[in-house]
Amino acid sequence: MDIKEAKQKVDKIIKKARVHLYKPIQIAEILHRDRVSKDIDLADLETYRNSSKKWRDVICQEFIGRISTSSAKYQDNLFEKNAIPPEILVILGKENRKTKGGVEAYIYRRFLERFSQLSNALDYTVLHDKSSFDLIEFIDSFREEAGLKRSIDKIYEIIVFALFSAVVDALEVNIEISYNPEKTPILKEFESFAKKVISLHPNIPNFNIPAKIFRGGITNASDRGLDMWANFGLAIQIKHLSLNEAMASKIVGSVTADRIVIVCKKAEKKVILSLLNQIGWKSRIQAIITEDELVKWYEKAMTGIYSNLLGTQVLDTITKEIEVEFPATKSKEFNAFYNSRNYSSSLQF
Repeated sequence: MDIKEAKQKVDKIIKKARVHLYKPIQIAEILHRDRVSKDIDLADLETYRNSSKKWRDVICQEFIGRISTSSAKYQDNLFEKNAIPPEILVILGKENRKTKGGVEAYIYRRFLERFSQLSNALDYTVLHDKSSFDLIEFIDSFREEAGLKRSIDKIYEIIVFALFSAVVDALEVNIEISYNPEKTPILKEFESFAKKVISLHPNIPNFNIPAKIFRGGITNASDRGLDMWANFGLAIQIKHLSLNEAMASKIVGSVTADRIVIVCKKAEKKVILSLLNQIGWKSRIQAIITEDELVKWYEKAMTGIYSNLLGTQVLDTITKEIEVEFPATKSKEFNAFYNSRNYSSSLQF
């Protein structure tokens, strides 16, 4: 394999990476260590397999405020034959030393480019209020940027969460927690458990709590479990693709909740529900919600008769969740880092 083919491998990893570029940054830091410290052997994976994750995390924590939370197995996929195995790193290392860090510089330029694309897309929520916000236009700003397509599922989660949580809050839905009075002897026997886990005891036989919807948190696609859930027994799965039988099967097979709502781009409802019914899953699927329905609901939230109650809250939640999910890179600090490594003097890779 020559350097041209090795560069194509790097480009493939960058293209497949989500916006944070954890794996490309790990490659850059391995090559930097090889070039500057010269205390690893690129041909020997064990000299950098685990250490390189720490080198990568230092950079990620500094410029994007987080580190990879993927499983060790998923992170180690970086070194598999179809990605960047040691023999490829040997070729890249030779080129990187010859170009005085040219491969490193190339990766970090692509990293900054990705965040510039993200910043432009996210400006949409700043430039539009509830009267001018267009859901499809906002989603398309991610679909149309090649570097952001891998993050569209996160945007889907955020827009669904923002709307669902706002409507549930506006309805002031309450949930009563209680137990069967005939089971009081059991409650007394497990009084400590009931107090700590259920917040019930003989003097407090019931209480009310507000209904809430929660996001599953920030994680990578390979580790995904539950996208969203509600404290009233609902599990919500978000898919930015069109629903088919295989996807429906995977969702129902991986989620243990008895009531599941699936939000997706499109779905042949009659066909899917018929298939689910045939294999005994219809009772677990409470609803399938498509993008068309989301658009209608967003129009009502933003410009309908209750827009004053819902519109601003939805937009505020979108903005807040985006800031958490996609923290902007600190461009001033990043430029200082880039210059401190003399990448501007590196030869072209």
